[in-house]
Amino acid sequence: MIPYSVREGLKGLRRASFSTVASTSAMAVALVLIGMFTIVTFQANSVSNWLRQRVGELELFMDNVDDPVARALHARAGVVLGVSSAEYISQAEAEEIFRREFGEEADVFFDERFLPASIKVLVEPNYANADSLESLALEFSSWNRVDDVVFNQPLLIKVQQNLKLITLLGLSLGALVVFASIFLVGNPIRLTIYARRLLIRTMKLVGATDNFVRQPFLVEGMAQGAVSGVVAVFVLLGLYGLMNDYVPQMSTISVGSGIMLSFLQIVFGAFLGWAGSFFAVRRFIRSVSLH
Repeated sequence: MIPYSVREGLKGLRRASFSTVASTSAMAVALVLIGMFTIVTFQANSVSNWLRQRVGELELFMDNVDDPVARALHARAGVVLGVSSAEYISQAEAEEIFRREFGEEADVFFDERFLPASIKVLVEPNYANADSLESLALEFSSWNRVDDVVFNQPLLIKVQQNLKLITLLGLSLGALVVFASIFLVGNPIRLTIYARRLLIRTMKLVGATDNFVRQPFLVEGMAQGAVSGVVAVFVLLGLYGLMNDYVPQMSTISVGSGIMLSFLQIVFGAFLGWAGSFFAVRRFIRSVSLH
């Protein structure tokens, strides 16, 4: 048997169809805004990790090293803690890169083979900071046959400072989006509760407790929020598809992450509806006069 609060809450969706549509639409818009901010934050985090990795690249130069020894050092560098990948560049490959970048003018430098073999080391995102790179550079410098280790420390520090500023701005914008969403949702729900103030008064006149009066409205609010979450998920799927078409370089969200985000969106929608209904009905229960 369906409990009274659930039965009446679901009936309330049909009784006031206009206010239900208004509340559901407002919550759906709020959830789309929050979902879009989540997607943008995910993409920004992916870009920042990629940027930190590229800027935090180390290069190990080896002087007068045979190819087998250099490849052995390359294999050793690839398994160091914090290293994401390592690329071996032989002297011949270094000359090709140099000629490609400098064109015909590169020939004046090739009286002798002056370019050493090297290993480009790409670190993991967590190690892409000045302290970790300096520690890795010291470790690589201690290896035999490694002549020099270089990385662009000033640029890395500058990038880290800028990323911190962007993160702070992103958090501020996220807080603004959440507060705007709460405000957007609150008004339609308050209007819905206000339209039923006579029903609340009647229930209190016949002796209903505040909790008994409140429960159907909470169920209705949660149902509206869950429906809003489902609508928002489909809207976000469409928007994400459009974004992928126009910006194919975007990081792809895995199926598992997408399902989890969709579930959280619906759950958060239900919570948003519950919270809006709770505070709105509590206010009117307190203000209803029984005389």
